[in-house]
Amino acid sequence: MHTLLIFLLLPWISLLASAAGPGDADLPPCPSSPNCVSSGDPDPVRRIDPISFQGREEEAREAIETVVCSFPRATIVAASGSVVRAEFRSLLGFVDDVEFRIDEVAGVIHVRSASRKGYWDFGVNRRRVEAIREAFGSVMEKRSGDVPGSR
Repeated sequence: MHTLLIFLLLPWISLLASAAGPGDADLPPCPSSPNCVSSGDPDPVRRIDPISFQGREEEAREAIETVVCSFPRATIVAASGSVVRAEFRSLLGFVDDVEFRIDEVAGVIHVRSASRKGYWDFGVNRRRVEAIREAFGSVMEKRSGDVPGSR
């Protein structure tokens, strides 16, 4: 009887999961090494809060792109729809990959920042995401002040 019930409910569970839209589950998992942070990681050591926002997906994507481009040695490698991918290079040539997934319905940007090589990152990825969060908030605040009639 339980098997039949599971068999009947499985398509609905699958449908509900796919209807949830992009979220932290779509981010690649962090490796076991301590050189990655992600809003989708259940481990509190690697977990970082997503970036909150109010507004449309397009506005959030443009603001994230503006912020990323303001960092030295940062390059956007892909930006489409709700996803922005970037590379950050250190002075020594190490590359960190950062991915943003915008969830307009939830009003958050899920984020993952990970070193490509090496084991330790000495907190660089976490500090970077926090700096991006702060700069993103400033850009969004400045843009909301530029809306006609908002003054």
